[in-house]
Amino acid sequence: MSEVSQQSTASKALLVADSIGFEIRGKTILTDVSLQIQSREIITLIGPNGAGKTSLIRILLGLAQASSGTVNRQDNLRVGYVPQGIHVSDVMPLRVCDFLNVTGLYNAGQCQQMLAEVNCEYLLTSPMQNISGGEMQRVLLARALLKKPQLLVLDEPASGMDIIGQQGLYESIRSIRDKHDCGILMVSHDLHLVMAATDRVICLNTHICCTGHPDDVSEHPEYLKLFGDAIDGLALYSHHHDHEHDIHGNIVTSEHCHSCEHNDHDDVSHEKLQDKK
Repeated sequence: MSEVSQQSTASKALLVADSIGFEIRGKTILTDVSLQIQSREIITLIGPNGAGKTSLIRILLGLAQASSGTVNRQDNLRVGYVPQGIHVSDVMPLRVCDFLNVTGLYNAGQCQQMLAEVNCEYLLTSPMQNISGGEMQRVLLARALLKKPQLLVLDEPASGMDIIGQQGLYESIRSIRDKHDCGILMVSHDLHLVMAATDRVICLNTHICCTGHPDDVSEHPEYLKLFGDAIDGLALYSHHHDHEHDIHGNIVTSEHCHSCEHNDHDDVSHEKLQDKK
């Protein structure tokens, strides 16, 4: 059986998983998965549907028991978790501010401040039943950040957002890491956006197919084998700039902002991944 334990560690790793295996009713979901998450590192977990991404996240968080392997975490590790979405019952009305403070640990000012950080402070008194899918993801992110996490885990954080919202979210990931001084583990299907927002990519398909810097993974044979059809003709988004964006994708200007180069799939000069084969 898998052992999930706390480690008093001199290592910089927030979490270490070793040889994780997972089966459900005789079906293999994960095989020999090992990874480390370092402090202030941004890791993105990608893979096709059914690859075991959410199962792995649940095991790392201690929400599911693996069939084999170990997960060791730093002592008293504070973890903020943003799931793909939650179901809100229509039976019991619940405002956003009530949802954020369901534990009673935060005051209204703290809740409003965190909503402002993810650019949805206008939702403070809105009924949870009335907000959109994209707004729900922002509220869940605000809730996770209220915990002052050392490790922030995001399972499809851009779910329900339009393309501008997705772009804004991924471009804000580094500023969230810097402001909250946390490591970040993301699960995402947004291949053309997420590559520019991460330090390391782990490509999962039951086992780890390849891992490394986004530029290296995007040319790896295993990555191309898994995602060739999805990325055929799709240019990976790259963004070189000296300004910042908010979570909606709007440019936040500053006295240091002088220039910006955006390369996306509408830019005919951008090199397509398939041309790199």
